[in-house]
Amino acid sequence: MLPVTGLYAGLLGLYFVWLSTRVIKARRLHRVALGTSHRLVERAARAQGNFAEYVPLALLLIMLCEINGLPDWALHVFGTLLLAGRILHATGIAQEPENFRWRVLGMSLTFTMMGVAAAALLGLAIATL
Repeated sequence: MLPVTGLYAGLLGLYFVWLSTRVIKARRLHRVALGTSHRLVERAARAQGNFAEYVPLALLLIMLCEINGLPDWALHVFGTLLLAGRILHATGIAQEPENFRWRVLGMSLTFTMMGVAAAALLGLAIATL
């Protein structure tokens, strides 16, 4: 069992469902069945799409850190950074006009989490060679 990874996977999964419903609502409101021909549909779709592009690898990194024995406090830092980063990014990109500061901060938190988790895994791997 991986309780810390499970916690953040569950929270992020619920947030993804919420982002997906925003895309559906935007499509209905602006009558866009396929594609992103309306700017607000594009914003909602990119908030969801960017989430889908980064979260799976980020959760995999957290999971591997948990499997390899990183302390729970470190895993919670990773999970909190990821969750906050994804929320801030989606909030920034979905707004019209865009709040670029939220978007940049969200990506910075996401990249920081992924970079530190990847470095921790490399360190653990090298230590066991």
